[in-house]
Amino acid sequence: MSDPVSVIRNLGPASDASFARAGIHDAQTLRDIGADAAYKRLLESGTSPHFIGYYALVMGLQGRAWNDCKGAEKAALRARFDALKAAAPPPTATSTSMERILDRIGIRPPE
Repeated sequence: MSDPVSVIRNLGPASDASFARAGIHDAQTLRDIGADAAYKRLLESGTSPHFIGYYALVMGLQGRAWNDCKGAEKAALRARFDALKAAAPPPTATSTSMERILDRIGIRPPE
């Protein structure tokens, strides 16, 4: 049996569902394809882009705490995130006002 995505540091149970929608069903697959390819798949599957989520993924794959990212490293990750976001398909319409608010502040409820 494969380990779920949520065994990776900084990723919780909601990540399992999000990554599964993107075709990534286990932690080893996520490790194998890497943060950028995985995040690209998340965006293509309809996940709203959020910088903190992106760098938490990058840090988690390195075995580091999500808030360990600072300074020049964080700036470089922001440039990578912005490039991924720019290449992503346009977001789909959010169905409720609450979801729009949660998207704006970078939080999505578990599905």
